[in-house]
Amino acid sequence: MFVAQELRKKNIAEYLLYMWQIEDTIRAFGCSLSRIRREYIDRFDYTDEQKEDEADWFGNLITMMNSEGCREQGHLQINKVTLQQLEELHAQLLASTKFPFYNAEYYKVLPYIVELRNRGANKEENEIETCFNSLYGVMLLRLQKKDITPNTQHAVKEISTLIGMLNDYYLKDKQEPLDL
Repeated sequence: MFVAQELRKKNIAEYLLYMWQIEDTIRAFGCSLSRIRREYIDRFDYTDEQKEDEADWFGNLITMMNSEGCREQGHLQINKVTLQQLEELHAQLLASTKFPFYNAEYYKVLPYIVELRNRGANKEENEIETCFNSLYGVMLLRLQKKDITPNTQHAVKEISTLIGMLNDYYLKDKQEPLDL
């Protein structure tokens, strides 16, 4: 909860990836709050009050995952909405002539997006979701200490640049609406 709150303010892209990781963490503990509390939350150097707050947050997420049918796979509605906001901003930035650097980066990344979509199971997912899925997949590979090919590393670097730009525009838009 504490990490999520900070990330949401400072970096919406990292926030979304973090929340996907939290969803997977919950699944890894069998959606059991007692296990999460005992085997995960208790490992952190939190006060008792912070541990309770964290447990409440996880409990709410578990409840949402159960009620939204994403106990086994998929994403919470709150995360889908965040992704949708980023997708909408992406489309607005591309439609505007006021953001040539974003457009240039997008067309640099587009071949990677097309290749990833052609390889993936869900060819209907939008481009930003494809980008996030690739970033999350590489993050998981790194956590598992698996090799990442140079081509994949290069693609992820370019995708990261695009998502970083989108993140910056998102934060600017939240502070003062962009003139799209």
